[in-house]
Amino acid sequence: MPNSSRLRAAVLTATALVLSALLAGCGGGSQEDDEDLTGQKLDWKDCPAPSEAEGGGAAPSPLPDGDAWQCATMRAPLDWDDPEGDTIGLALIRAEADGAADRRIGSLVFNFGGPGGSGVTTLPAFGQDYAKLRTRYDLVSFDPRGVGRSDPVECLDNEQLDTYFQQDATPDDQAERTELVDNTEKFNAACEKNSKKILPHVRTTDAARDMDLMRQVLGDDELHYFGISYGTELGGVYAHLFPEHVGRAVFDAVVDPTQTAEQSSLGQAKGFQLALDNFAEDCVSKTEDCPVGDTAEDVKARIARLLKDLDRKPIPGVFPRELTETAATGGIAQALYSKDFWEYLTEGLEQAYDGDGRVLMVLSDALNGRNEDGEYSNITAANVAINCADDKPRYDPAYVEGKLPEFRDASPLFGDYLAWSLLSCTDWPVAGAAGHPDVSAPGAPPILVIGNTGDPATPYEGAGRMADALGKGVGVELTYKGQGHGAYDSKNKCVQDAVHGYLLDGRVPGAGTVCS
Repeated sequence: MPNSSRLRAAVLTATALVLSALLAGCGGGSQEDDEDLTGQKLDWKDCPAPSEAEGGGAAPSPLPDGDAWQCATMRAPLDWDDPEGDTIGLALIRAEADGAADRRIGSLVFNFGGPGGSGVTTLPAFGQDYAKLRTRYDLVSFDPRGVGRSDPVECLDNEQLDTYFQQDATPDDQAERTELVDNTEKFNAACEKNSKKILPHVRTTDAARDMDLMRQVLGDDELHYFGISYGTELGGVYAHLFPEHVGRAVFDAVVDPTQTAEQSSLGQAKGFQLALDNFAEDCVSKTEDCPVGDTAEDVKARIARLLKDLDRKPIPGVFPRELTETAATGGIAQALYSKDFWEYLTEGLEQAYDGDGRVLMVLSDALNGRNEDGEYSNITAANVAINCADDKPRYDPAYVEGKLPEFRDASPLFGDYLAWSLLSCTDWPVAGAAGHPDVSAPGAPPILVIGNTGDPATPYEGAGRMADALGKGVGVELTYKGQGHGAYDSKNKCVQDAVHGYLLDGRVPGAGTVCS
């Protein structure tokens, strides 16, 4: 799992690409005097191959109709408190609407979460999933500031990250606790050394202001928006700051805006435990024998024993690295983000019991943003930087130790990891902004808020709290009784009909609608 106080998922593109392989421009500068950034013209061109910070790989394939994805760079103030000062470049991508021109609504802006996920690489990877929305919108996404091509936060290099992710993130004694604290301090110091200029300016409020500038540069009176995971928090903050400019908006896989970092991590411990329970029940309920346990309790007990064994003695992973307890825990968590990956979890566990840790390590690598060439995207660095700039609380080892019983009660498997991850911001060089985000948006139009009852990373209860926090008449909650992180990508017809009805035709579903 990413070493951050909040484990918020980006989408699972890397998992699919790396597993299939195993198993078969942006600049800064100073703003010219008196130039209004809202009047800038974007120079849209065919997209280049993703940068290493975006995850690497090939340039996006053409759209199904043969059109090319287009990319551009938008300038924004580095410091929104000094809008006449230095600027940074924000990387954008779009697919122009393919429907009748007179039916075009505007741009639909996506943020897929993280924080730290690259929208420039994610949108084309999942573009076909949003084909119906393209009939009336230009599909647009971006790398938020500090992410991908948008002045990325840089901390450790690839070799250092390999070592960093091999550390024991669930210390059992004082020596291991000291090592974890030392490694966290080194990571944070490297971030400050390599990215000192950008670190104070990657808060969610900064990204929300960027989106309002983007709205204007794209030529829209309102921001039409689709936020997933952390993207729901970003959307909520935007609605709070600019309620008069909110258009049709959907929040899916909803972050609970009322929680501190500690409460969020505890909620995720419960969410991942629930997802593990559901995986175990699903495995043993199939007509064929479950290869990783005879009963659901047996499945979970064998996983717990595996992790204890790996804590004592790792097994071969992806050469030359070994599968450690921490890597295995991350791999299991990554597979729980989507029911589509449960089969990989079963295969990975079965192989690990036979001493082969490759599949679980590939899953862990995908979670950490490592590709098969050994290069890391900057999702971990950006994730930590944005969370630590947002979250005011700072926790020390003694506090975390006192909280371990509560976290272990929430999840015997994930509790320790998520508790100790609270240390990631302890020595961060930038003060956190607040205990939790303000998303109250009086006067905004309805926002569709979708919660998934089986979501491990953004537990279901957060959707109702987001709807309440947005305010009466603004947050409209829809429940999906399903598994995995998010609802729209489940392909559930009821969910997709509700989203399409609102975004395409303005039909707001009834509050309390349930899809199963």
